[in-house]
Amino acid sequence: MSGASGACVKPGAVSAGMAAGAVGGGGVGLSLAYYPGCSLHSTGWEFDASTRAVCAALGIELRGVPGWTCCGSSSAHTRPGPLGRALGLRNLVLAEDAGEEMLVPCAACYNVLKGADAAWRAGEEEAREAAHLVEDSLGRPYRGKVAVRHVLEVLALPGVLETLRARVRSPWRVPVVPYYGCLLARPSAQVGFDRPEQPVLMDRILEAIGAEVRPWSYKTDCCGASLTISHAPVVEVLVNELIKQAGRAGALALVTACPMCHANLDSRQSVTPPVPVLYITEAVGIALGLPDAGRWLGAHLVDARALLTPDGEMVS
Repeated sequence: MSGASGACVKPGAVSAGMAAGAVGGGGVGLSLAYYPGCSLHSTGWEFDASTRAVCAALGIELRGVPGWTCCGSSSAHTRPGPLGRALGLRNLVLAEDAGEEMLVPCAACYNVLKGADAAWRAGEEEAREAAHLVEDSLGRPYRGKVAVRHVLEVLALPGVLETLRARVRSPWRVPVVPYYGCLLARPSAQVGFDRPEQPVLMDRILEAIGAEVRPWSYKTDCCGASLTISHAPVVEVLVNELIKQAGRAGALALVTACPMCHANLDSRQSVTPPVPVLYITEAVGIALGLPDAGRWLGAHLVDARALLTPDGEMVS
C-alpha cells in the first residue's frame, strides 16, 4: 500500500514552536509529514478522514510520505529475523525525505516506528541487519533524522490546544472515558509516550472540547489486540470488562486513538446497553462542527448518533 507523493516539515516546529503556543489567524501553521498506515486505509478509514479534517480545521498541513508501505505492525514482529525492524526503518528512511517530524495516528504504527528507531539507536544486532537491508533496497541509509509524533501528542501541544479551544463551535458536553490501550505507552523506554501508567494527553484534548472526562482505572488495560482473530473468546471477555467499567464510570462513550482497539471495542462487545466507541479526532470534529462527523460515526457498529449532539441526546 503506497501513500501520496509530496511532503515537507518545518524543522522543529512541533517540539519548539508549538510549545511556545504561537497561534496565527489561519490556525497553528504546522506542516507535518503524514503516515496513515494500512488500517486507516481500510477498516479505520474514518480515523484517517477525521484526522485529516481536524488538522485542516486547525491549520495543520499534512503531506504524505512518498512510497510508504505497511510497517508490519500486527504480524511482522512475530516473525524471526529482521523483517519487523526493516519494515519500520524503511518507512522512516522515506519519511526523512518528507521532513523532520511525522504525524502517525495509528497506535500500532506509532509503536513499531518508535521501536525500530530505538533499536537502531541502541545498535541492536537485528536492527543493524535491518538497516543494511533497507539501505540496499533504497540506496540510502537511515540517518535518524525524523521524529515520530502520535496525533495525541500533536493535538495536546499548548498552541494546538489553544487554537482548538478557540475554534470549538459547540462544547461537546458528553461524559466519556479516554482509552489509550497498550501500544501507545508500552514499552515506555522505547516509545516515550506521556506518562506510561497514567497518560493524560487525551484527557486534556477532551477537556478542551468541553467533554466531561470521567475517572476510571482502565485507561491502559489490554483489549486483546490482534488476538481478536485467533482467540476471539479471549478478546470478548477483555472488551466486555472494559465496556462494563466504562458504564460504571458514568460514561456515554469510550474514546480511543487506536484502530485495533476501536475495532475490538466496537465489534466484540456484547453487554447491554452497548457503549459507543469514538476516535479522538471524531470527538474533536463534532465539537468543531465539521460537516462529515455524521458520516464518520455512521461507519461504527454501535449506534453513535446520540454523540453528534452537544449533550448526547439521540438525533433522528
